[in-house]
Amino acid sequence: MFSMSSDGLNSARNHLIAFVGEFVGTFMFLFTAFAGTQAANESTEPGIANLLYIASAFAAAVTVNAWIFFRVSGSAFNPVASLALWLLGAISLARAAVASVAHIAAGIAAAGAIYVLFPGPLTVQARMGPGVSVVQGLFIEAFLTGQLMIAVLMLAVEKQRATYLVPLVVGIAVFICEIAGARYSGGALSPARAFGPDLIKGDFAPYHWIYWAGPTIGSLGATGFYFLLKMLKYETCNPGADADGLDRFDGLDSKV
Repeated sequence: MFSMSSDGLNSARNHLIAFVGEFVGTFMFLFTAFAGTQAANESTEPGIANLLYIASAFAAAVTVNAWIFFRVSGSAFNPVASLALWLLGAISLARAAVASVAHIAAGIAAAGAIYVLFPGPLTVQARMGPGVSVVQGLFIEAFLTGQLMIAVLMLAVEKQRATYLVPLVVGIAVFICEIAGARYSGGALSPARAFGPDLIKGDFAPYHWIYWAGPTIGSLGATGFYFLLKMLKYETCNPGADADGLDRFDGLDSKV
């Protein structure tokens, strides 16, 4: 009566693998990135060197861990990435939910580990810079997350010869997004990155919601842009770019 089919067992097993892969990968990514941020923020005079240190910590951490776990669970490491993958049919709703729970839990665990292991107060919370309005912060987060998600979708979802390089490209995208936005919006780009430290410290900014809404808007925008490109059969615009044969359809060669 309570037996499960082999398909059901395989599905449950795969969801478990996805949860473990996304949790451990996200934890290691955020733990090392938070550790770098904590070290950088020990300086009482934040400047360009501080910003470069933090951006490099996030970029290197996501590159290494995304490459490790890409084959295991996909290395989404971000609830809004899982949202985009579900909307495009790359993963099921159940898988997106499992992964998103793993991301949020890993963000909390990573922030908690930094709080316990490192001396001094926790200084890794995402915060807007002086003079930045809530609306500005919201759309900075949206645009930067959109940039990141376009990189993910065009390399990870859109299979091509460079797909194996997606962790490196995502790392570079994270670096430029942190360089551009960390001083102004906090450069969270992910609800998991913002929620964990705030929960552990028990200190939520009044505008904390922008770290959920902004990345979600950016992810939806990137998803819509990707869908538009696919609908227009973008492959025919630059024939031969990837030598994948997709510049031909309906029996006709496309012309530049």
